[in-house]
Amino acid sequence: MRIEYHRTLIADKARNEALFAALKRVIVPGKSVVADIGAGSGLLGLMASKHGAKEVHLYEASEEVAAVAAAVLKQNRARNCHLYPCRSTDMLDAPKAAVVISETLGNYALEENILETLADALKRMLKPGGTVIPCLIRQYACPVTAPRLSAELDAWREVGHGLDLSPARTMSVNNVYVRQIEPKELLGSGRAAKLWDDLDLTKPQKGSRKGEMDWTFSATESIYGFAYWWEAGLGGGLTISTAPGAPRTHWEQLYFPLENPIKVKKGESVLLSLRSRSSEETGTHLAWTAVHRDASQKTLSRQAMDLDKGWIS
Repeated sequence: MRIEYHRTLIADKARNEALFAALKRVIVPGKSVVADIGAGSGLLGLMASKHGAKEVHLYEASEEVAAVAAAVLKQNRARNCHLYPCRSTDMLDAPKAAVVISETLGNYALEENILETLADALKRMLKPGGTVIPCLIRQYACPVTAPRLSAELDAWREVGHGLDLSPARTMSVNNVYVRQIEPKELLGSGRAAKLWDDLDLTKPQKGSRKGEMDWTFSATESIYGFAYWWEAGLGGGLTISTAPGAPRTHWEQLYFPLENPIKVKKGESVLLSLRSRSSEETGTHLAWTAVHRDASQKTLSRQAMDLDKGWIS
């Protein structure tokens, strides 16, 4: 187990303060039962306890991490906290809760199977009229107009000595990269971002997602790829965002590359299609297609990228 990852969660003040406030808003002291799914080292469970929860049920799939959580709960004398070293989906006769919280979010929001986790919790754990945190996820994308990230992948082209490593570069551009992206590197400094997926987590959601975004350009631009980020709604207007320019968190943005930059002229457009599948059994699959069109909507070029093409098996 790498304790360093859990330290980054503890150090993420933007995340922790937002979740602390979200729990405080809904917990009725002495009455509310809380389920913390993906409890990690026990921080959110302890927060719920501090807010006066009657009972807190913590689920942590990793036995090693659960052992750390057990020691932390004992150290804090949290007698109303009950720890289960298992996946919540494997728990038989799971206790009912008025509040279910599951911060199982990745740099790609759905990569830690939050949809499956919450669908099961809605069915088996949440009391009628109860609260789920987060209650929504919104996913965004925006064209990247600065060459910095694309230049990293051009190392395959710049090896020199008359050598051609283009097959390896093709695999590189069919990958998704976790990067800190600055607003100035995006179309409209990020103001051109568009929503491509809007998930209501108070209802079961499918693990297959698809969305399209279309940008028409008022000036000549070079598009090197696309940036991705998400926003999680915690209820009561509280949110966590991984957007460029938002308060920094331990999460970063994702960069979806293109095989070749798209040179866009005034009046032309770019259509981006994003597709994903996430499940406990098969992990996360991502694919993205960019279509460059002229002012009459005639297709000038099409680039289809797929994470499956980026793996060495």
